[in-house]
Amino acid sequence: MALHILIEALLFYKAIPQKKAALQKLFAVNTTEFERAIEELRNRLDSGAIRLIETESELQLVTAPELSEFIESLRKDELKGEIGKAGAETLAIILYREPIQRAEIDRIRGVNSSFIVRNLLVKGLIEKNSSSKGTAYSITPALLQHLGVTTKNEMPRFSEFMTAIDNFETKEV
Repeated sequence: MALHILIEALLFYKAIPQKKAALQKLFAVNTTEFERAIEELRNRLDSGAIRLIETESELQLVTAPELSEFIESLRKDELKGEIGKAGAETLAIILYREPIQRAEIDRIRGVNSSFIVRNLLVKGLIEKNSSSKGTAYSITPALLQHLGVTTKNEMPRFSEFMTAIDNFETKEV
C-alpha cells in the first residue's frame, strides 16, 4: 500500500492532529520519503472535500474551506435535533465518569461511540481535553446550564450513583 494512503487512513481514523515525527517513526521512512508522501497526499486531496493541514510539527485532515457554509448549515441542523437514547446514555457516562477516554465509553456501552461523541461535541455538551494520557472527554458549562444545575454534584442522587459505579467497577476487576 502506498505511504500517502496509509498516512491518510491514519489521519482519518485519528481525527485529531498527529505529530509528523511520530508518523515518520511509525512508518519507518526517512524524511525525504515522508515529505514526498505528504506532498502526494496534499495534491490528491486539493480537488476534493478534504484538505491536509500541515504545521511545523503536525498533520490533520479537515474539511475544505470552500465548504464551510455547507458544513455550518449541517451543524446548525444537528444542533436542533434530539440527542436520542444513545446520546443520553453516553452523556450520562461522561457526566458521572469525567474525564473519560472514548475507549472507556465504548467499553461501558459495549458499542463504538464515535458518532455519538462527535454529536455531543458539536452540540457543545461535552469537550475534548488532550493530555499525555490521550484525549479525554468532559462536560461543559452549557450542559450544566441545560440541566439547571451549577455543579454536577447537584445532580439527583449523584453520590449514590458514584458509589454504585465504583462498586460495580471494583467487582468487574
